[in-house]
Amino acid sequence: MTIRTISSKEVYRNKWTRVREDIIEYPDGRRGLYGVVDKDPAVIVVPLEVTPEGEFVWLVHQYRYTVGASFYELPQGGWEEADADAEEMARGELAEETGLRADRMTRLASLWIGYGVMRQLHHVFLAEGLMQGETDREPEESDMTVHRVSVGEFETMLLDGRVMDNCTAAAWGVYRVWRDRRL
Repeated sequence: MTIRTISSKEVYRNKWTRVREDIIEYPDGRRGLYGVVDKDPAVIVVPLEVTPEGEFVWLVHQYRYTVGASFYELPQGGWEEADADAEEMARGELAEETGLRADRMTRLASLWIGYGVMRQLHHVFLAEGLMQGETDREPEESDMTVHRVSVGEFETMLLDGRVMDNCTAAAWGVYRVWRDRRL
């Protein structure tokens, strides 16, 4: 099924987001209005630490204004640049939010975020060989805290509501599939 765009008009813009309204035509000739949120590509990082004591994941905890609550999630974000290098952005977001530097970054997948309403690609990276450094957070991340949790605890958090970010859940699922295919 192909939907044809008749016209497109930007109705809102800030440095992070663009919103447009498209007049569309369905294959049967009916017309409609479609609202689209356009955002530049972003990254999400699975910072995994393997020690003799077990496997650990590094999470951030922050308040999310849109839902009025604080949650745990994997480090993620974007640079508001359409052509930013994905691995460089992943390394930058990881360091900015957690202070961690990764010896190895592996690109696992690229996923569309909420593509029923938003056009934004999310690149999923696995970060290994972690070393602690200083954070460099943006003002809107001032309440952010960093947490190292066991993989078992993290997976419990996915089920008990402490992690409700669909991007975090999807990235972890992609990592598990990638890992299981390597075994």
